[in-house]
Amino acid sequence: MSKLEDKVNEILGVENKAPVIQQEFKAPVPREEDKDKADVDNDYKYSRENYYNLVEKGQEAIQGILDIAKEGQHPRAYEVAGQLIGQVAQTVDKLQDLQKKLKDLKELPKTANANIKNALFVGSTAELQKMLSKKTVETNQERAKENENFEGKDITPKKEDI
Repeated sequence: MSKLEDKVNEILGVENKAPVIQQEFKAPVPREEDKDKADVDNDYKYSRENYYNLVEKGQEAIQGILDIAKEGQHPRAYEVAGQLIGQVAQTVDKLQDLQKKLKDLKELPKTANANIKNALFVGSTAELQKMLSKKTVETNQERAKENENFEGKDITPKKEDI
């Protein structure tokens, strides 16, 4: 307090005790990396913790602005409260999107399409003609083995597909 406030308090006989307001301080989300997990998992965990922290802070802010709006009964305070509620709801949606994105990232390698739509031949026209002219049983068997060895899947076209 200033000297003026101290002298006024002394003249009025008021003790100079200001109420101590203590707020519980939560440290920001610590960045913890698990060396055994992939970067995607670490980033997911960090993002998820940050979203939870944002939602909690938003809920505290909503409660505070609603208290102010109830006391003041001013329309602007209610408008701000509504905007804050919308922002917290968007953060919750982002948290759900994060789940979906992680699920999609983990499923992508498993659901890779084995169908080849556009194949590109790299070589000379003579090599291409030689390859196309070979119709022996041996080359067909070799092709079948190559196709079966492609990621453990048989992608040889079936008669009904041709």
